[in-house]
Amino acid sequence: MKLQHFLGGLENLGPVSTETRVFVEQWETRIFGIHTAMMALSSQLPLPATPSTFNTVWTWADLRKGAESLNPFDYFKYRYYEKWLGGVSGYFIEKGYITADELDALTEEYYADPLKALPSSAEQAVDDRVVQYLVEGDSPKRDVSVQFDFVEGDLVSIKNVPSIEHTRLPGFLRNRTGVVETVYPGAYTYLCNTGSDGIGPAMAVYCVRFDPNELWPDNAEPNFSLYADLYSHYLAFPETAETAKAA
Repeated sequence: MKLQHFLGGLENLGPVSTETRVFVEQWETRIFGIHTAMMALSSQLPLPATPSTFNTVWTWADLRKGAESLNPFDYFKYRYYEKWLGGVSGYFIEKGYITADELDALTEEYYADPLKALPSSAEQAVDDRVVQYLVEGDSPKRDVSVQFDFVEGDLVSIKNVPSIEHTRLPGFLRNRTGVVETVYPGAYTYLCNTGSDGIGPAMAVYCVRFDPNELWPDNAEPNFSLYADLYSHYLAFPETAETAKAA
């Protein structure tokens, strides 16, 4: 389990950024644009065809996996969009769109001449597809039947599932107990299969309420609750969870 998933409640991590701007540097807008275009071009939605040579699948999950593959201490060192840049760059290299040497050479060119013109496809069809993707979006909700194992008011334990590349379960919730607050209607999938983490296929999702004193004993402020939307795979009845740990 990666350190960056255990941040909730940890102390002495240094100053916390209170920056409220979405983009601080101009180059960050370009990284966001590249990421958005990649999602639109690889989307399975019925969108207009384009002459783009991008022919693989890129999702939010791929972006997150790329960032989380960093050494945890490097993860904390880099700015938000620097981690995006690392994930995007690694993906292009992995999929054969560019080699590491070619990317390094281009980087040196722009270091030497920061005013050098940036490449542009000038393809209106690509722009139209991206705009339509942003307008229509893509929903994780699926019209399939799933089993609902819990009802509102149930006491549940949060599993400590194994995770390798990516997880949707915060570390500070693992092995804790909470109460099901809301059972969301329908079934929800994730952008990719997370393997041993167990997320990917459509399943039920629950809003679980936690007592802060359960999460951070003797170190929580009074009179509030913490809520988390969690896939059903992460939940178990307390007796089941205890039996699994004992085994």
